[in-house]
Amino acid sequence: MLQPALAKQSDRSQPMDLHATKTDGFNAPNTITTLTGHVIATQGTLKATGDKALVYIDGDTQISRIVITVDKGKLAHIEQVDDAGNLMTGDADKLDYDNINGIAVLTGHAVVHQQGRGEAHGDKLTYNTQTAYMTGDSQGDGQVHMIFLPKPKPATASPAPAKTASPANAKATPSTAKPASASSTPATPSTVSAPASSSSTPAKGQP
Repeated sequence: MLQPALAKQSDRSQPMDLHATKTDGFNAPNTITTLTGHVIATQGTLKATGDKALVYIDGDTQISRIVITVDKGKLAHIEQVDDAGNLMTGDADKLDYDNINGIAVLTGHAVVHQQGRGEAHGDKLTYNTQTAYMTGDSQGDGQVHMIFLPKPKPATASPAPAKTASPANAKATPSTAKPASASSTPATPSTVSAPASSSSTPAKGQP
């Protein structure tokens, strides 16, 4: 079973539109109408196509079932959008759609794909278009093959590159001040010792 996804709930309240190259039958209770040639059945976002369709009308003059087949080498197709906006598609040799319960049975080379969730392959796949519940069968030695996609991880913003600090003196403007000895007049000593006077009395013991 693929991950649940509710089908477009408004589809069930929409009219069923049928198109074909040729039609043969009665729009009367408990009858079967045959459509041939480029068959297209739509109901809201639900769409089914093929080469031939048997349309079953119940006692209330409602379409209860549509069986769609195709010419050799082709596949019957069904698709629908769920409430999250994701597309479901199904392809097979034969499509039997229960319009009352919203269940599609795909037989022969059946494939069901759910956008963003996964897909399933088998000889027979039964898919509930209302709940996305599905069962699968394969004949003989065949197997039902299912692929589940991982839930996408939220995108994370890349951290901004750290700014490299420049050395303190790398971009600093050299000081215009010059050493004091280069720009200033040498200071005059505040006290200058005067030379001894020639008239001074010689020190005691001096000739």
